[in-house]
Amino acid sequence: MGDNEMTTNRRTPNILVTGTPGTGKTTTASLLAEKLGMKHLCVGDIIKEHNCTEGRDESLETNILDEDKLLDLMEPMMQEAEEEGVGCVVDFHVCDIFPERWFDLVLVLRARTEVLYDRLTTRGYAEHKRSENMESEIMQVILDEARESYDTNIVHEAPSNTLEEMESNVERLKQW
Repeated sequence: MGDNEMTTNRRTPNILVTGTPGTGKTTTASLLAEKLGMKHLCVGDIIKEHNCTEGRDESLETNILDEDKLLDLMEPMMQEAEEEGVGCVVDFHVCDIFPERWFDLVLVLRARTEVLYDRLTTRGYAEHKRSENMESEIMQVILDEARESYDTNIVHEAPSNTLEEMESNVERLKQW
């Protein structure tokens, strides 16, 4: 079987929810998992729980991700869900590290700059980190990475400025 071929017992798809930090990925992914009976894999939590880091970049105020360790941990999680017949909803701000074969849909959440600014400020982001993330959103970096990393037919962009928009996104995905 080729790398992009996969037989499946799943009744629900595997969905990657991605976007700039502060766009509502975890909230949307949690809603999706709850409403569709899916397994939610919050990549940030997995990284923290299993120490999937290779040090710290103080200039960016962030940990350096050990991608190999993370993917080695996630592969059996994805497989277990597959064997249970359920899909996974995975949320993370980086989308280009995952195997393309893992996902049936990539949802890129977008937020207006004023909404994103307020969310990042509430989280206590330093000015330079907030500015970097704001620029990333304005330049649609995550959307472009998703389109470069996955079949463009499975990449969808959705607004995520309010809880109502997040719930609407979930309702649309229920129809899918």
